[in-house]
Amino acid sequence: QVQLVESGGGLVQAGGSLRLSCAASGRSRYLMGWYRQAPRKERELVATITTIGRTDYQDSVKGRFTISRDNAKNTVYLQMNSLKPEDTAVYYCYANAPGTNYWGQGTQVTVSS
Repeated sequence: QVQLVESGGGLVQAGGSLRLSCAASGRSRYLMGWYRQAPRKERELVATITTIGRTDYQDSVKGRFTISRDNAKNTVYLQMNSLKPEDTAVYYCYANAPGTNYWGQGTQVTVSS
């Protein structure tokens, strides 16, 4: 069983930055990542990172967002720069374990224009 707790969301002006953190309890040597869900839209994948640090990003965030992980701290981060109003969403951390996915409770990110 893995529990994921996100933090770091908030309100920021367009062009600003935020860093999200996801602390995992229990075994967490899995592929991990971030999804987001905006109002009236489906949840979409933002970024993923493997256990050895290989990363992948949604096209709309490439060059602006950076995902990283600290395996010693069981924590995954999402550094978000040059934020845009369309980045406004609830951001969810997830861990891809064999046969199941674990999800955090979500953290709200609001970008004002």
